[in-house]
Amino acid sequence: MRVAAIDQGTTSTRVLIVDTDGAAEIACAITHKQFHPHPGWVEHDPEELLGNILNCLKAAGAIDAIGIDNQGESCLAWDAESGVALSPVIVWQDNRTAEAVARLKEKGAEALTISRAGLPLDAYFSASKLAWIVANVPAARDALNAGRLRLGTTDAFFLSRLTGQFATDVTTASRTSLMNLETGRWDDDLCNLFGVPIECLPEIRSTVADYGRIDGIPVTASVVDQQAALFGHGCRNPGDAKITFGTGAFALAVTGAEIARAPDKGLLPTVAWAVGGKTTYAVDGGVYDAGSAVEWARRIGLVADLEKDLDWFDPEPAINRGVVFVPALSGLACPHWDRTAASLFLGMSADTTQADLRQALLEGIALSAADVVTAMHAHVPIGGSIAIDGGLARSRYFAQFLADMIGRDVVVAEFDERTAFGTAKLAALGAGIELPEPPTRTHTFRPRTADSTETRKRFHDAVSRCKGWRDLRE
Repeated sequence: MRVAAIDQGTTSTRVLIVDTDGAAEIACAITHKQFHPHPGWVEHDPEELLGNILNCLKAAGAIDAIGIDNQGESCLAWDAESGVALSPVIVWQDNRTAEAVARLKEKGAEALTISRAGLPLDAYFSASKLAWIVANVPAARDALNAGRLRLGTTDAFFLSRLTGQFATDVTTASRTSLMNLETGRWDDDLCNLFGVPIECLPEIRSTVADYGRIDGIPVTASVVDQQAALFGHGCRNPGDAKITFGTGAFALAVTGAEIARAPDKGLLPTVAWAVGGKTTYAVDGGVYDAGSAVEWARRIGLVADLEKDLDWFDPEPAINRGVVFVPALSGLACPHWDRTAASLFLGMSADTTQADLRQALLEGIALSAADVVTAMHAHVPIGGSIAIDGGLARSRYFAQFLADMIGRDVVVAEFDERTAFGTAKLAALGAGIELPEPPTRTHTFRPRTADSTETRKRFHDAVSRCKGWRDLRE
């Protein structure tokens, strides 16, 4: 049996083919355009994403089941009758609703979002983006008045167009700020708070469920990419954790049947997956800029060859030599949740080299992730090792420095398509089978230092200096 996992991410769409013999390979990968019509705005073309999914499926060959993972908080509007997108995809990184969210905070509305959705008020989540579409896109307002408006995250759009099913899964719905985390249903009060018409939202289903068929092939699972990666790493028990270093860095730890609420630590309770009538929860902490910071460094010429320039550094850590980078191109997420923060390099002198800046770049991302792990461990005890994946996991220096900062083993598998593999595993469950782990070697990076307190204190000093900068510039 062959299962196709569509991994529709922030920068590309890819399809992983996994079979019951343990073979797993990427059959196709296609990048898509990023649009930045205004500062802080990030958009995708929904038709381009949909076309890339179809091209990936064509490249997959004969398959027996399909699973789809999605970007999470990215969302759009479309017409219920024609299926035509009425807005661009507003990407999770997009910050256009920051002022509207700030006004809600001033009114004390965050107490409602935390108690019902488990989420703070932030432009990161889908609710304020969907509200913006309703208020600012004439075609969406016309469709609403005509009773034809559909609103949702990208998965719901893909399923609606590809299978005719207007549905989303509970993991994705848990990232919108519109779903009651305890009931797994859309919440009237949350929808009213943001101004999102509840009747325009898709049906919420389990992660493993019947999502219709594409050219006769059943779609048996739909899931957020980060939750898919958690499943793909084999994390099943409370305390099992992973970090995926993609466009952003996202750490998740399984909490089991418990909804772990820790708003004071900047952590987010979320649904990990819902399978066979059982809901498993997780706690989530994110860093907005990981791979996106590396891509920025590449665009400005600081990084030329990713493997050569970032794999290893012989000198002692740049931060210990006074050079530090804070990755806040899109602001700070967990545990700070400060969209006014801005990236900075600090401590440069006439002797500072490009290599020093590249080293500091990696260290800043790792230190930000370490802050998330620390916040998690204070609430949900994390095991002695953490699995990581994504582009940055290929850097030996990055993996070693992260292990040093979190005081835990960091495990990197050579087979690193964990998001797509988790999606395939879930889709296979929907087809009644269990996929084996593909044969792969792992590398374990063990901490070289017993105490990272001073290093992390220096980083926190730099973080404090970058907060509020965007406000100061206005």
